[in-house]
Amino acid sequence: MPGMADHTHHAIDYVELTVPDLAAARHFYADAFGWEFTDYGPQYAGIRNTGSSGPPEVGGLALGESPPAAGGPLVLLFSADLDATAAAVQAAGGEVVRGPYAFPGGRRFHFHDPGGNELGVWAEA
Repeated sequence: MPGMADHTHHAIDYVELTVPDLAAARHFYADAFGWEFTDYGPQYAGIRNTGSSGPPEVGGLALGESPPAAGGPLVLLFSADLDATAAAVQAAGGEVVRGPYAFPGGRRFHFHDPGGNELGVWAEA
């Protein structure tokens, strides 16, 4: 099958976030994390993989109702500089809702994006 080498069996392959305002979400994630997008119309934008390997897309932003239902999965991003990332999240319009705090693998914080989705960011100690 073409493209199968880009995917790992049983690994997280794609993360989709429901957002109430697609343009605002794109702007936030581009400003906070440098994410790039592929437009698929007024209701969906794919999150491009800007790394050197892996699938061309790693997730998407889907237009929908907000706030999202509580109790969904928590998506964690990695950061080489946790404090700078927390500042970038706030500068882009996000809200840090927990941390930064230490945990056995390093430090992390949780934030809400402008659409109400909660994500986390971690860094090694």
